[in-house]
Amino acid sequence: MSTLPPCSQCGSAYTYEDGNQYVCPECAHEWPQQSATTEAAPGARVVRDAVGNVLSDGDAVTVIKDLKVKGSSLVVKVGTKVKNIRLVDGDHDIDCKIDGIGAMQLKSEFVKKA
Repeated sequence: MSTLPPCSQCGSAYTYEDGNQYVCPECAHEWPQQSATTEAAPGARVVRDAVGNVLSDGDAVTVIKDLKVKGSSLVVKVGTKVKNIRLVDGDHDIDCKIDGIGAMQLKSEFVKKA
């Protein structure tokens, strides 16, 4: 008897493991094994950085792309380290303070966990 989860797209019971992912042979859908455990908690929101690491409140992150600050001539440079982030709901899901710039909101797709 297989203890693997069924495919989340087509519901097939014939899933198999490939490295650290599950694969459905019927629809070719692939998903990470860890998502089955992290998404099991209802209402739990998972925020991931650009590389796929799970972020949480209080983490330190590094900016991976030059970001223009709207309404200003300031730029957040690549490699800027931001400490003590706070996760919020919305389009920009990271609330933080950046030295020399002040309070900002960032998108998780432009940072990686430090």
